[in-house]
Amino acid sequence: MKTVTLPTKPDAKSPAGADIRFLIASEPGNMIHSTVPPHQINKATVHATVHEFWFVLEGEGEIWRDNGLQSSVTPLVPGTSINIPAGTAFQYRNVSASELKFICIAMPPWPGDSEATFVSGKWQPSVG
Repeated sequence: MKTVTLPTKPDAKSPAGADIRFLIASEPGNMIHSTVPPHQINKATVHATVHEFWFVLEGEGEIWRDNGLQSSVTPLVPGTSINIPAGTAFQYRNVSASELKFICIAMPPWPGDSEATFVSGKWQPSVG
């Protein structure tokens, strides 16, 4: 059994550009807390093997997802849950003047930044 308190400072940056705090990890998956600064547009990526579930806590944003058959933009507002299946291209952005915060669960656990491949997205990223 594990218990974790949200770290006060980010542990790392996601490949896309969000500040992340590591929460819980185990054999089937891991969970992080993500923060996207106001008006930031993250890089578009696709994951090779990892599936993700997100739950939005605070702020306002949008996510573009494209699985090759379907492409859509979904609002990210508190209480929204989304999935990102492996092989789905996605890009997200904060569309407000406050931080966008969400919980992300990855299955299997995130193997490292080589998991993500950068792709062309819906918007021009504002991060390098």
